[in-house]
Amino acid sequence: MANHKIITIGRQFGSGGHEIGQLLAEHYGIKCYDNDLLTVAAKESGLCEEIFKTHDEKPTNSFLYSLVVDSYFGYGAGLGINEMPLGQQVFLAQFDTIRKIAKNEDCIFVGRCADYALRDDYDVTSVFITSDDKSRIDRICKRHNVSAAKAREMMLKTDKKRASYYNYYSDKRWGNSSSYDLCINSGKIGIENTVKLIVKYNDMKSGKG
Repeated sequence: MANHKIITIGRQFGSGGHEIGQLLAEHYGIKCYDNDLLTVAAKESGLCEEIFKTHDEKPTNSFLYSLVVDSYFGYGAGLGINEMPLGQQVFLAQFDTIRKIAKNEDCIFVGRCADYALRDDYDVTSVFITSDDKSRIDRICKRHNVSAAKAREMMLKTDKKRASYYNYYSDKRWGNSSSYDLCINSGKIGIENTVKLIVKYNDMKSGKG
């Protein structure tokens, strides 16, 4: 595979993962894929973009999951993609789009199991961004213009959804330090210092530090 700079960012809701991804993209002069990944995946797959939004980072409970993944990786005959449950069609379309993008360019991915999708064939720096509840709630309140109570509700529900999605589709655990190269508390050191730390890690990893 081409030796591209690839960073994947898992994140707690309200921890600043999207902003960190954007700042890293600006620093390196590359593209950060977050919600716009849905648009690209929809175009590539021919599925409606609204379907991707509806199923975005939501797990499926179908017993057919193992057959789906086996089929994708060639471990078995499996099912044709059009025979799969819609949620799994969306997941595999995103999965395939992530791998196609990583094959062709330096890039940053936020969420959507990108670290797992690229685990075997790409040199990836995988990061998980966490933060204290107060910092997260304050950020959610400002970004979404909601009360603290509503922000906490959004935080808990979104984290639960993201964890379920990641734990279901990958062989790792969402937010567990062993699942990532770096786990950083953005509430402790701030967004800009979090970006600097990731850049420093990449420099050291590439022998520049």
